[in-house]
Amino acid sequence: MLKPGVVLTLQLRNDERVEKYRCKVQEVKEKEFYVDYPSHYMNGKTTYILNGTQLFISFVTEEGIAYTFDSEVLGRSKQKIPMIQLSFPGYERVVKIQRRQYVRVESTLDVSVHPFSTSIVPFIAVTHDVSAGGAALVLPNGVALPEKEYILTTFVLHFSNGDIHYLKLKSKVIRLVSFGEKRVRASLQFDSINENERQIISRYCFEQQLLLRKTQV
Repeated sequence: MLKPGVVLTLQLRNDERVEKYRCKVQEVKEKEFYVDYPSHYMNGKTTYILNGTQLFISFVTEEGIAYTFDSEVLGRSKQKIPMIQLSFPGYERVVKIQRRQYVRVESTLDVSVHPFSTSIVPFIAVTHDVSAGGAALVLPNGVALPEKEYILTTFVLHFSNGDIHYLKLKSKVIRLVSFGEKRVRASLQFDSINENERQIISRYCFEQQLLLRKTQV
């Protein structure tokens, strides 16, 4: 899966500008691997990443299957070419990406809902599931939302490293689905979401997948 010649996309986990870099795998060992110096995805300039930097790595195999995992810069090595040493968490922590649609995970997030083009009364809800493309909200009893209309939603995402992100997103109500005893679930599609916000949600979903794997072991 991860072998010399595979092209990787690197993203700094705390990089609010969502700068991406490209590099190629040179050597793979059990707990670490080596890559050539990364170049910027857009301008092609070689970059220097400090030791200890946390990375979000993705790659696509020859079969067209995409994977992602967390890594860290461990050091430098100079053999035939200068290389960077990166940590490898093991294949059990490598997550396959669903390329046809955004990965959706079940997660209970606090969400505040405010009107955008409708006259709804603001309220607080929780998510049933979330992805980088949208979410499903469990509405409080007695609360309704108009289908095909837009609302303003603020999501609170907690990460395992202590980071908290507040994302204010314009969302479209796609459909309402009844479930249980007189409960309603609203399916939302994010509208005008920028790349930084989408990456934050993608990282959150990735982290939730890893936590789920731990509980199933």
